[in-house]
Amino acid sequence: MKKLGLIAFVLLVQTSFAQVNRFVYQVTMKPDAADKNSTKTENAYLDISPEKSFFYSENRIKRDSVMKATFQSGGARGFNRQQMEGLRSSINYSIEKDKKAQKTVFKDRIGRDVYTYEEDRPLNWKIASETRKIGDYKVQKAETDFGGRKWTVWFTTDLPYQDGPYKFGGLPGLIVKAEDEKGDYSFDLMKNYKIEDFPALNQFGNTIKVKRDDYVKQQKKYSEDPMAFMSQGGGGPSAPMRIGGNQNPAEMRKRMEERIKEEAKNNSNPIELQ
Repeated sequence: MKKLGLIAFVLLVQTSFAQVNRFVYQVTMKPDAADKNSTKTENAYLDISPEKSFFYSENRIKRDSVMKATFQSGGARGFNRQQMEGLRSSINYSIEKDKKAQKTVFKDRIGRDVYTYEEDRPLNWKIASETRKIGDYKVQKAETDFGGRKWTVWFTTDLPYQDGPYKFGGLPGLIVKAEDEKGDYSFDLMKNYKIEDFPALNQFGNTIKVKRDDYVKQQKKYSEDPMAFMSQGGGGPSAPMRIGGNQNPAEMRKRMEERIKEEAKNNSNPIELQ
């Protein structure tokens, strides 16, 4: 009986360690360079396991769930465009950190395809002696220059994770708050809980691996001529655009052009300036 009890205990411990810890951050952004009074706020998830972590928008999971339910209940004709518009996100990227390999992989959609690159710039932290309390956590201050912005973060050793939102990590604890010097972007930890596993996210189009510099070049080309990207071959985001197939193609193209121009305007003050 003692052996059975020990085995049950070991299995329980293994199960608890197998779970993924989800940290919910409130992300506050001023992505429109022409209107710094315009602020957008949404939640993002940082899911952490012993092997890796994954940072992405909460709205992405919700959109995936709506699309899955739509296709299961009748497909195109049951599509609720208004509901999907309400779940649009300013966080279109995702970031995966491989802890064993010490790699940070960034993914973002440009046109029809998903571009992915491995981050090639180290985070050089300057840890200060200053401490304070944020919520239930005792936190310590650290600073870094990254992506053309000066960042101040507050991390806690109360939580056993050397991780944080966006590409941030590598400090002696979990980042509870991060904000750039201009106040254009901030990440604030709101809550955390356990989930069984990392979610499977829908992905349309091809995945193209590039160097970071090539991704930046493609981004620039897209901002100058977005429709050229949308007319290239591949399955990309045009797949969801085909929902409701009885629409006029010219009207769909016009709506797409307007949406892309609006997205470009709303991303004229990106989180990385360099």
